[in-house]
Amino acid sequence: MPIFFYKAVSADGSVLQGELEATDQAAVIAQLHASGHTPIIAKPVAPRSVDLLSWLKRLRKPRIRQAEIHAFTQELSCLLRAGLPLDTGLQVMIDVTEDDVVRGLTTRLQDSVQSGASFSAALEEQTGVFSRFYVNMVRAAEKAGTLDVGLDRVVDYQKRSRMLRDRVLAALIYPSILVAVSAISLLIILAYVVPQFTQLFAEAGRALPTSTQIVISASEILRDYWWVAGGGIAGVCYLISLQQKTKSGRLKLDALLLRMPVVGPLIQKMDMARFSRSLGTLLTSGTTLLSGLSISRGVLSNSVLSESLEDAAQGLKSGRSLADQMIAAGLFPSLGLKLLKVGEETGKLDQMLMEVAEVYDQEVSTAVQRILAMIEPLLIVGLGLLIGGIIMSILVAIISINELPV
Repeated sequence: MPIFFYKAVSADGSVLQGELEATDQAAVIAQLHASGHTPIIAKPVAPRSVDLLSWLKRLRKPRIRQAEIHAFTQELSCLLRAGLPLDTGLQVMIDVTEDDVVRGLTTRLQDSVQSGASFSAALEEQTGVFSRFYVNMVRAAEKAGTLDVGLDRVVDYQKRSRMLRDRVLAALIYPSILVAVSAISLLIILAYVVPQFTQLFAEAGRALPTSTQIVISASEILRDYWWVAGGGIAGVCYLISLQQKTKSGRLKLDALLLRMPVVGPLIQKMDMARFSRSLGTLLTSGTTLLSGLSISRGVLSNSVLSESLEDAAQGLKSGRSLADQMIAAGLFPSLGLKLLKVGEETGKLDQMLMEVAEVYDQEVSTAVQRILAMIEPLLIVGLGLLIGGIIMSILVAIISINELPV
């Protein structure tokens, strides 16, 4: 039976830790609850071979990752739900956290809270760590006196956003590996294999088939002018990075992406899901529509879509409908906007936004799967034909120079 390491808070607020044998993590949590403790961490005991991994982790640059922010929020929310005051909860976090960077962050937050600052103000002081969305969710929860509920909503938002991103990334792993392996194989064939036959063909003194001549020319160009191709690719990447640093350049690139046949609709759906989930979560927490709209702009990946929301915010100030303005812009998926309009008319915009987010989460997942279902066989067949064609052109040339005259 596997062994799990646990940390928990007892009824009197003291921190407990140890190891338990259980069938899975849920069984460990159930045992701790049955003992009257509030579990914070329950994870399988790692093998001793991870000492090298721990040593390597200490070498990395001290920076808070989003996964660590998610774990911090989840654990603090758990402590607050157990009835601990914020200050005590932060102290427990300091005591149980093993990561020095997270412990330092938690200590700074506790110091700010103990000096009289609100928790949202303490979060805002940590420049570059917590997003505007995170800070405003906490601020709204503090005003309502439900900080634990607010943190739960942040955790739910982070979890669902991460699930969407992870599904897309997981779907792209196989095609990426396929393209990389095929490109490396093609380079090896052209740069090392084909030149081995070039001298043989030259000594034969016979005319080569056109396909073989093309392959040999491509091999010579790659061998003699590889630096031109490398410099060209690096130059294009550099120009794109320069464009991304300016507002006008970023707008042009993002507008181009939106006009692309397959990529454009996928970006629209992904940003519709992000926008709907962030704004819906903010409205549920008590943030005003205008403030929530301003914050939600920051979660969008496409600057053209983000700018359209800025225009919508200006229209809201003059009393216009959010859905009508987004429909007039014509940049977001029409189904989602119609659902938003229904939510505005029924006074349930926050609920409808969360429904729209769920719909487009599934739409994005399905769209990515369909695109990859078409791309993967095309890649396999296309790259197979390309590499097979190169090999066949060499074989045809070998056969032609070895033909005996009749």
